[in-house]
Amino acid sequence: MTRFVVKLGTSVLTAGTDRLHRPYFVELARQIVRLKADGHEVVLVSSGAIAAGKERLGADPRRRSNIPLKQVFAAVGQSRLMHIYEQIFDLYGLQVAQALLTRDDLRDRRRYLNARNTLNLCLAQGIVPIINENDAVVTAEIRVGDNDNLSALVAGLIDADLLLILTDIAGLFSADPRTDPTAELLREVPVIDERIWAMAGGSGTHRGTGGMQTKIQAADLATRSGVAVVIAAGHEPDVIVRVANGERIGTYFPATTSHPDARQRWILAETVRHSKIVIDEGAATALIEYGKSLLAAGVREVSGEFDRGQTVRIFDLAGREIARGLTQYRSSDLRLIAGLRSHQIGPVLGYDYGPEIVHRDDMVVLVTKE
Repeated sequence: MTRFVVKLGTSVLTAGTDRLHRPYFVELARQIVRLKADGHEVVLVSSGAIAAGKERLGADPRRRSNIPLKQVFAAVGQSRLMHIYEQIFDLYGLQVAQALLTRDDLRDRRRYLNARNTLNLCLAQGIVPIINENDAVVTAEIRVGDNDNLSALVAGLIDADLLLILTDIAGLFSADPRTDPTAELLREVPVIDERIWAMAGGSGTHRGTGGMQTKIQAADLATRSGVAVVIAAGHEPDVIVRVANGERIGTYFPATTSHPDARQRWILAETVRHSKIVIDEGAATALIEYGKSLLAAGVREVSGEFDRGQTVRIFDLAGREIARGLTQYRSSDLRLIAGLRSHQIGPVLGYDYGPEIVHRDDMVVLVTKE
């Protein structure tokens, strides 16, 4: 048995139009029936609520909308979207369940575990969970297309084997295929490095909010959580079934680690993308070889903005990401105490949260001992 998370972008659910494309929902249900008949489990992370709301209210799909109006579209469209899923999946004898989540639901440890238990029980009962960002109450996520990242968080949450991100292009290209005829499809990406980030362009179309950038973010998070990722065209014939059968379609990102334990998954789920703490050689050795906590004395450089309690990325002097962990100090404070001894933190800041910048119990080391 394989456990899949399938993320469906708005451009896929509308088939490139400005209305939800009902025939695609029929095709989607048909493929999921085939997977379940083979003993697989499937969770859907679905965009499309805002598009459904615009359709229902007769709004001009190309007209720019502010955040409050988008939230109105989402509030109207979410029930309509789920009604379509329920009607069409019922034709195939599939029971669906709706789960509206936000990133905050997965930041809080208790809510994280509650969501995990609910989704696992749905799967045990043969139900297909359909998850969407709660766009009627969130704001920033609407602007950045966070359903891509949400799908990665969900994949880690339920110990999925594979995350399939379905979009309107065939995968990750060496350049933007819409403007560069020499762009080549990358069939496999073993490591997501700066070269791969540079290939990811900007935002998507007016129908959706995500672009390749958020899909690479999702692939980075999922693969570090022990989940393989495929980015592929949603309207490739039988794409879900073919990927489930092992056929290489789109761009494949292999998992870079085995499934971490529950607490490590939770730590990885809240990584601040642009955070960067550079540490010296001694501190890197202490983390990797001896399982020590990170102290201020070992910090050389701090980049990005982050708050206390968020997951930050930790690099060695060679630019290799070696760990991620929950920081005890916000970025502005950490810049002031970088390189200091533990007893100097209090006098400089006027307070301290302890000697550890990142405690070993709150850290996931990403490299192995040499």
